[in-house]
Amino acid sequence: MPTSRIDATHDAALTSWVASANAEGSEFPIQNLPFGMVRPRGSTAAFRPGVAIGDRVVDLLAACDAKVLPADVTDALRACAPGELNAFMGAGRAVRVALRRALSQALSTGSALQAQLQPCLTDQASCEHALPCRIGDYTDFYTGIHHATTVGKLFRPDNPLLPNYKWVPIGYHGRSSSIGVSGQRFRRPLGQLKGGADAPQLGASQRLDYELEVAAFIATPNDLGSRVSMADAEEHVFGLGLLNDWSARDVQAWEYQPLGPFIAKNFASTVSPWIVTLEALEPFRAPWTRAADDPQPLPYLDSAANRERGGFDMQLEVWLQTDAMRAAGEPATRLMESNFRDAYWTVAQMVAHHSVGGCNLQPGDLLGSGTQSGPLPGQGGSLLELTQGGREAIALPNGERRTFLQDGDTVVLRARCERAGFRSIGFGDCAGMVMPAAAAG
Repeated sequence: MPTSRIDATHDAALTSWVASANAEGSEFPIQNLPFGMVRPRGSTAAFRPGVAIGDRVVDLLAACDAKVLPADVTDALRACAPGELNAFMGAGRAVRVALRRALSQALSTGSALQAQLQPCLTDQASCEHALPCRIGDYTDFYTGIHHATTVGKLFRPDNPLLPNYKWVPIGYHGRSSSIGVSGQRFRRPLGQLKGGADAPQLGASQRLDYELEVAAFIATPNDLGSRVSMADAEEHVFGLGLLNDWSARDVQAWEYQPLGPFIAKNFASTVSPWIVTLEALEPFRAPWTRAADDPQPLPYLDSAANRERGGFDMQLEVWLQTDAMRAAGEPATRLMESNFRDAYWTVAQMVAHHSVGGCNLQPGDLLGSGTQSGPLPGQGGSLLELTQGGREAIALPNGERRTFLQDGDTVVLRARCERAGFRSIGFGDCAGMVMPAAAAG
């Protein structure tokens, strides 16, 4: 893992001829430049790779045609299959950095390329999104120690963390086919429910929950049978986004032993529409620490660079808008906030551990961080935590109460990175809505 890579693209004084990018509080200033897949809203056109700048999107293929990008960048973008970014992701960091620098220069105030690039921009509001890349495989980790501890206490008050938690970056392989982009609407899942009766019954989940997670997207692959070292781990990461790993807690309670999550997790997961690159996140690095009385990582999971700067100071929030709030024209209300720097394991450690047995990661693979709760009681990253297992309902501003999600509820995840001396950047909303269940007959 290299030392700081802060360069001219991070300069807080840098402004853009796209005026909205310079607005106070913009999620997408010129210092961000995240990647997504867009097309005109309501059209049947193929989705095209784009980069967000203010309230606009740069059509990257149009920018190639306008000859404002370096040849190696153009070649990598044109190698992408229609509607996919994966080939570009797999081209590696050098090509990604070349594109970032070229766009930063072309979009900056006074750029001689403004006239060539301006026709390649469109309004974000007029676009719809697909997943930012083709997600071939999805692995969900469990790096949020505050979540793991709080949930563990609900079931094992005297021993909340299992013995392996502080040694192994715990994870399971999830279902990629049901991952959707922000705006996803999904049916309340059916599953086996086992209450106090002797036998389970098929029914709609009554304890539907969200999970606030960070998504890490793989860039360059490693060969089957090889392993990625801590020194090289972040070279294989394209960037970060937000992930809501919806969970049916009542289904999960009955099915998860002995092999872990299954039906309770495979019905839907929602990701934010933009991938914020590791380059954009460079100013928001944070030290990663391990308490002296905790087990220290095995050598393959440890490095001086990871301890110095392996974390990310990334503020996270969950917002909720109920059906009644929406009908009354009331905005979403914030339920909690936490920070990704509190994760027990880093992104680099997730990659190193995932590959240590020889697993071949591929461009576009998604690694979920697990629920990112904070250390304080009101910082739970799920309703399971905030309501103490459903025992203490949350009171909403309009008088409604929630223990778990109801039909029509929309959950919105948000994130922002801030540091003195740099422009703050955002990730875009990660929103999903719960729809009524299908018939259970």
